[in-house]
Amino acid sequence: RRVLLLGEGNFSFAASLCGAEGTHVVATCYESEEEVCGRGRAAESIRRLRETGAEVVFSVDCTKLKDYFLPEERIFDCIYFNFPHCGRKAGVVKNRELLAHFFRSSAEVLTEEGEVHVSLCNGQGGTPADQPRREWHNSWQIVAVAAGAGFILSNIHPFKAETIHGYKCTGYRSQDKSFCVECALNHIFTRSTPLPYFKPMICKTKLENQKVYFQVPQVLVDKINRGFLELNSNHPVRTVKEKLTAGLSQAFPLQNIDDCPSLLHQGHLKGVCHSHIFWIIPSPEETPSTEEMSNGLANAVLFSHVDFCSDTHKKGWVNVQEGCNISEQYYLRPSLLPIAQAIIQRGTFLPGTLHVLSGPVFRKCLITPCSMPVFHELVFACAVNRGTENSCIEMLARNIKASIHSLHQAVSDFKLNINLHEATSFETTELNGFAAFESQFSKIQYFIGVETDTPGSCEKGSCVGIISTAPYELVSSELVVVFASLNLDLLAMLICGISDWRMLWTSDTRFISQFPGGQLRLFKSFSLYPPSYVHDVSFWVPDGEQFDEVAFHTIAREVSGETVISLQLVDSFQQPETGRKSLCYRLTFQSCDKALSRQKVAEMQLLLRQEISQRLHVTLR
Repeated sequence: RRVLLLGEGNFSFAASLCGAEGTHVVATCYESEEEVCGRGRAAESIRRLRETGAEVVFSVDCTKLKDYFLPEERIFDCIYFNFPHCGRKAGVVKNRELLAHFFRSSAEVLTEEGEVHVSLCNGQGGTPADQPRREWHNSWQIVAVAAGAGFILSNIHPFKAETIHGYKCTGYRSQDKSFCVECALNHIFTRSTPLPYFKPMICKTKLENQKVYFQVPQVLVDKINRGFLELNSNHPVRTVKEKLTAGLSQAFPLQNIDDCPSLLHQGHLKGVCHSHIFWIIPSPEETPSTEEMSNGLANAVLFSHVDFCSDTHKKGWVNVQEGCNISEQYYLRPSLLPIAQAIIQRGTFLPGTLHVLSGPVFRKCLITPCSMPVFHELVFACAVNRGTENSCIEMLARNIKASIHSLHQAVSDFKLNINLHEATSFETTELNGFAAFESQFSKIQYFIGVETDTPGSCEKGSCVGIISTAPYELVSSELVVVFASLNLDLLAMLICGISDWRMLWTSDTRFISQFPGGQLRLFKSFSLYPPSYVHDVSFWVPDGEQFDEVAFHTIAREVSGETVISLQLVDSFQQPETGRKSLCYRLTFQSCDKALSRQKVAEMQLLLRQEISQRLHVTLR
């Protein structure tokens, strides 16, 4: 294990590490050997380091590290930089610049899974761990600075100088004087996975027993076919599904619906707001390119993926085998309830048996911490004799509550309340996007609300499911079908203390490694205090048109790679003379798992302005 120490003043910190088993120390400082040896106890520490086999290197600039080591030596597992400072009375701006260059230089000599430790005096870092906390503009903004080099803050703890044998801080205003390190903090940074760049993606699915290819909407490219519910998955979403199903099997005979329903559906969605649907509509005027045909898609029919309720299309296509009758409307499935109802209509169900269906569903929605454009839905369906549906509903609700309680108690001791709200008494404003949308497919009897004190979990009082009955015309006159639909993603967040739905979809292995063998545990974030950036955008909306806010939010999701966490209307103005309407929105950018720099956010903001101008026909101000 190779450890690099930078900016050593008197080498007392390096001396405390030397001799550790399995560790090779490379201790450096900015000054020459002659300058350093004049400091108290420095010569003794240097001698001890050399006697134990450590390397001591002088006149090392922390912003140009690769210049001091051969290529084969540029592999450090850990880099320490204690109390960096430009010297004398340098202000916060110059010290931010020093850190920015240091982090970029460290990235060139650090192993992929290495750590960078930076100790700062209390208040300098600018994180909530600093007490008292300085104003942001008066701090070193260390997390935002590190993000510019691709690092995230993964841990932070007190720097306890008194526990480091022989350590003495020095260098106050570039002199051999100590300084106050009381309440100092050690910030531990690790590499972030890079921000994704998504190429257009073609997905294969089945439609009416035919193989079908379609272009995936850009905002869903990293979320299609992730396999969270597959047998070999350790993802908490699958564990929650398996545990809930096992719990209900104690009260009902179960039948899994193994036939995987198609991601792509066709036909008309009655009563559903079309702006919330990912539509794919035919555009017969063009044909696939030679390259597309050479990839085995010779029978492709060109489609346009329509993002919004406008005339702006995104070109995509569906490949259908010959003989398939193509309707004029295709869409990504927004719910599994219509699929369950279709199975019932075919008569392929056993009365009294609880049929289980699960899979991802897709919906356009506004940006909130717990509203997601894709999530995993779990549907239970049971056909019972007419007149007994209320007892079935009560039994189903009782067992769902008991199963969720059992799951939560196995993970933490924090309080969890599960409440059933009658559909007639539950305020519409209390519904999250999930429950409000489900109400369009069935007659809802109860909403399932969950409240927890688990630290870090998503918004309190989340509606995680519904219990409903099928319209009578779907079944025989003797039977009624009772449904329960659950949002597995929200349940996993509440049980494991995950505050942001995006974390469920991260590609960083540090997430899934916290659930070995599918065990449910309280999640510990590996990216602490991520920086946020605020930008405004204002524009004139087209005359006589209703502004499509869902479309606006969907574009923001797409161009930012889901890094916009808040999009709020802050001002609305109507010009008296012309009647033209202007809107101003405030966007907050923040990533829960990746390094997000100020420069990258500025690029996203520019792209957002271009996209809304072209696709929503607004006039930028």
